[in-house]
Amino acid sequence: MAPLTDFYQLTMAYGHWRAGRHRLPAAAELFFRRGPFRGAFALGAGLAEGLRCLRAFRFSAADVAYLRSVLPSTTEDAFFDYLATLDASEVTVSAVPEGSVVFARVGRARYPPLLWRGCGTVGSHVPGEDGDVTAWLSPQVPFLQVKGPLLVVQLLETMLLCLVNYASLVATNAARFRLLAGPDMKLMEIGLRRAQGPDGALSASKYSYIGGFDCTSNVLAGKLYGIPVRGTIAHSFIMSFTSLEEVQPRELLPLAGGEPVDLPALAKSLLQWVCELLQTPPEKTNRGELAAFVSYAISFPHDFQGLLDTYCVRRSGLPNFCAVALALHQLGYRAIGVRLDSGDLAQQSKEIRKVLRACGAHFQVPWFETIPIAVSNDISEQSLEEFSREGSEIDMIGVGTNLVTCPLQPSLGCVYKLVEVNGSPCMKLTEDEEKMTIPGTKTIYRLYDVAGHPFMDLMALEEEPLPSAGQELAIRVLGRLGETSKVVPTTVEPLHRTYFRDGQVCEPLPSLPEVRSHAQVSLSLLSPAHRRLHEPQPYPVAVTERLHNLLTELRQATQ
Repeated sequence: MAPLTDFYQLTMAYGHWRAGRHRLPAAAELFFRRGPFRGAFALGAGLAEGLRCLRAFRFSAADVAYLRSVLPSTTEDAFFDYLATLDASEVTVSAVPEGSVVFARVGRARYPPLLWRGCGTVGSHVPGEDGDVTAWLSPQVPFLQVKGPLLVVQLLETMLLCLVNYASLVATNAARFRLLAGPDMKLMEIGLRRAQGPDGALSASKYSYIGGFDCTSNVLAGKLYGIPVRGTIAHSFIMSFTSLEEVQPRELLPLAGGEPVDLPALAKSLLQWVCELLQTPPEKTNRGELAAFVSYAISFPHDFQGLLDTYCVRRSGLPNFCAVALALHQLGYRAIGVRLDSGDLAQQSKEIRKVLRACGAHFQVPWFETIPIAVSNDISEQSLEEFSREGSEIDMIGVGTNLVTCPLQPSLGCVYKLVEVNGSPCMKLTEDEEKMTIPGTKTIYRLYDVAGHPFMDLMALEEEPLPSAGQELAIRVLGRLGETSKVVPTTVEPLHRTYFRDGQVCEPLPSLPEVRSHAQVSLSLLSPAHRRLHEPQPYPVAVTERLHNLLTELRQATQ
């Protein structure tokens, strides 16, 4: 995986090597500056893939031969010999557990007053209204921290950004859908055909599952990652039938045993009763659609779901589905649901539920009332908000394009910056103050209030002592006034764990379902003000007094 990098990483690597700086100890951090989708948080994802690639990080003979052909002819042969020996055995990586919530700046809005419990008030403030460096710095809590020889740390930048950026973006996008849908709604990822190629599709399936989706239509993702796979029929299957005479085989054995039953004939006879109940002329129902439903029910009597909108939901799809579902019921089977793929989904779901309840009562089939209703059709965050506002009877939602392509924000914008070289802290100072970085190797702590909500992340220099729960802490909040604030956390949690050392993964990695569960717990712990998707309250990130002093010294020295 070593060649998965930008060309300039190799030219810089040669510069470090030729200057004899390639083995200087260095540290870098990977973080993002602004919350995606104008929210307050992102879900950190891609860690396991990153660790896998670190274990495999080396240049093969073929890789080295290719690099000889593309690097300038003045590049010394000894550099290529050195690349052939390179690996990640001296690299250490610490990171937030995959699926953890990580925070960044929310726009450049005025920060509201915040009351630290028992510690007074920090006033509202627009960053930059004073000369304090912390007033300009964006909250930039790192997803992961990398330490090792300078050349290797530099070479890892592009690969790690590639593996973390999209993974975290789509996991965050999926989490937003989950928050809008609520905990009980079933969410299915159906974006394979709309994703940016097969790699993008597999990543979307994997990381949308971490973000809170229940299943995927992607068979290969199911095979590779163990994600539950779902799917029934499309309109093309229904359109391929024209009459009941095309149904083969025609018979289905009752679940309890006995003589096989002609299912097309039974469904056709029940259709008359259903149409009479619904006051729908039987001749308006599409017989090809009825044939398709019957054929599928014979093939999958335990998993029959009707796609209702190929022709007309009210006059054809719904009566035909009810007839086949009632026929299956007589043989001891239960239909698993209906699906809509067009029209006013919320309103239609309510009308369909009304019909299912009427059929359940009339034909004395109690489970009919609770048949799940699934919907699809270019579902977006706005769609879910409309479902909630208007009310619906929807039980399952399939999301494709607006999940896997992340059209509201196509990239998370993660960056990877050096923070220390050869024991000396590094700080990027630019004309764009938002791009200033926070120097030094650091330990990050998450502070919790008495209600169990995280209320602040605190950055400290690595050598500083661990803050204690119940201890008053003097801190400087990034993006706020320069004066010192005092906070008293109820709980203090170190945010990062060491996952990679001496060329090996050194911390047991959780399974994909465990990562998914951790993500949902992380989200549930957020206060409503930080969790809301529109105009969330900015989440404070602070630095200790010692780190603040280092920031000030480095900025003054540079100026």
